[in-house]
Amino acid sequence: MLIKKPADLRYSDITPRSVYLNRRRFLAGLPVALVAGREALSPSGRARAAGGRFPNLVKSPFSTTEKVNTYNDVTHYNNFYEFGTQKEQPAKLAQGFKPGPNWKVSVEGAVAKPRKFSVDELIALAPMEERIYRHRCVEAWSIVVPWVGYSLNVLLKQVQPTAKAQYVAFETYYNPGMMLSSGEAGIEFPYVEGLRLDEAMHPLAMLSFGMYGDSLPPQDGAPVRLTVPWKYGFKSAKSLVKIKLVEKQPPTAWNLANSHEYGFYSNVNPQVDHPRWSQASERRLGEFFKRPTLMFNGYGNEVASLYKGMDLKKNF
Repeated sequence: MLIKKPADLRYSDITPRSVYLNRRRFLAGLPVALVAGREALSPSGRARAAGGRFPNLVKSPFSTTEKVNTYNDVTHYNNFYEFGTQKEQPAKLAQGFKPGPNWKVSVEGAVAKPRKFSVDELIALAPMEERIYRHRCVEAWSIVVPWVGYSLNVLLKQVQPTAKAQYVAFETYYNPGMMLSSGEAGIEFPYVEGLRLDEAMHPLAMLSFGMYGDSLPPQDGAPVRLTVPWKYGFKSAKSLVKIKLVEKQPPTAWNLANSHEYGFYSNVNPQVDHPRWSQASERRLGEFFKRPTLMFNGYGNEVASLYKGMDLKKNF
């Protein structure tokens, strides 16, 4: 029997297309009141009705005007390999993951003021904004989420990067007692990611503490995560424990697992196909019809200047 590694799997291998579409057609046919009732009964629905953890959010000018996906969509169809390689698994397997008040994020490396921050200390650095970002997954689906947080550069300015700082490396929480092993997931843990310093300093790059006005659920990266909307979703590292400013390009988890398919930059680019499928179109989660994939996921006006003169097919 041929056994595929997670890096070799596509959505069609995990969830038959007919099953997925039938489920979506069924949901689309539900009465509006029933769908609204389901959302109201969800933890986030109740929290939003009561104001949530973040009731007085600043509306961000970076937000898209596109229709937001439901809370159920965003919390039950996730990429979080530490808690399962299938999209429906993290919502179930991450429920025992409850970040406590002692959670720390170490910000270190080429900085003048290295420091460990509690989540409350991070939240206190800036007013919480609600930013509605669209996201594109490499497997040809997209989603729109109302994140809560602020620009990552707020934190980076606090620690004062030195002249040696050229890149920012991110490391996520890993507990082998409650999470998959690297062998089971097909990628090395702890999960690592990275950005160029100018990418990390761009105001669109976000440190996220919540969504839908409330705290992040465990399967969506609690208690704090990175959100980079012009790149494929796997660049937005979840459950951060370390941010390190470095001189050389840092390793990243999916590039280490398969450099031929996952480059360091991972900008959304419809002209660069994944070796096993096209990236020219995408399907919004919850919709039937596909739509054209936008360069930089539709954020080209804001970020294209970061890559002026670069060959974006070579530097994918």
